[in-house]
Amino acid sequence: MSVDLTINGEVVSLDVDPGMPLLWAIRDIVGLTGTKFGCGKALCGSCNVFVDDQVVRSCVIPVSAAAGKAVTTIEGLSGNGDHPVQVAWRELNVPQCGYCQSGQIMSAAALLQRNPNPSDADIDSAMSGNICRCGTYTRIRAAIHRAAEDRS
Repeated sequence: MSVDLTINGEVVSLDVDPGMPLLWAIRDIVGLTGTKFGCGKALCGSCNVFVDDQVVRSCVIPVSAAAGKAVTTIEGLSGNGDHPVQVAWRELNVPQCGYCQSGQIMSAAALLQRNPNPSDADIDSAMSGNICRCGTYTRIRAAIHRAAEDRS
């Protein structure tokens, strides 16, 4: 069955099972590998993408649920990696292993869309569903504050 998606502003027609997780369509069919597989159960946040500007766990969302909606992956967050969150991530050396970072960045960008000047508590709440095995939570929080300042 053909499913039409708009991924990072481009319409793609995929001949896939409509129940296929969006993550696998993004990674295996479209070839955008920035979105990561972590747990497959919507627990870790590594697979976060935007669907109509809402953060979703792409490992549990079927492709059919994204049909006709705007899907944004880490590759589509900015044209050349200059989104304020991406810049702050690099400036503060947030990643260690880097595996969870695309999901972390997508959650942080969504937070700043909703709340351009978040407190530590706001950040902790918004990022609580993202697991970082390396434990860089302090740097993540600092980078979100930096990105908020840079957006002002």
